[in-house]
Amino acid sequence: MNVDQPVLHLASSSPRRREILGALGVRLSFEGVNIDESRAPGEAVADMVLRLACEKAQAADAGALPVLGADTIVVLDDRVFGKPGSEEDALEMLHALSGRTHRVLTAVALISDGRLESVVANSEVKFRDIHPDEALAYWQSGEPKGKAGSYAIQGLGGIFVESLTGSYSGVVGLPVFETAELLGSAGIAVLHTDET
Repeated sequence: MNVDQPVLHLASSSPRRREILGALGVRLSFEGVNIDESRAPGEAVADMVLRLACEKAQAADAGALPVLGADTIVVLDDRVFGKPGSEEDALEMLHALSGRTHRVLTAVALISDGRLESVVANSEVKFRDIHPDEALAYWQSGEPKGKAGSYAIQGLGGIFVESLTGSYSGVVGLPVFETAELLGSAGIAVLHTDET
């Protein structure tokens, strides 16, 4: 087998998820999928994020490769904060999160040999108070665009994070511990020697 041959297909175009898997030494192909990411009426947030990760994995066209799907949501008081649609939307989200503790749930789903396995990582993130001028400057940086909750913890948005309980990589978009466990159960080694 070609050592450069992918061993996994990532059902996402997220550069952050690709970087995390690449740092784990996983060779992969990737392509985003289009699914309806709306919350179903009465659906619990943990059920929603898990369903979306599974649907992303199932929607991918990966041939015989195992497929990994993931979804991340930001939740405050049972309200899901998705990706901002406008400046006004982003500023409203940042105002709501300011000085509060919110949850970030990232679900990971792996389809391998016809089996679907999944897991949810739950983290709590406390923001310091954010001044409206800071929120506006942050939006103008361009970073909040396309980010759940209108922030990126691994970037400039990290200045708002007072504390974190749980998985830092899960807040970024792919929880390393849980993902490595799923990959290992499918026979995809993360830590390996030259002999394997």
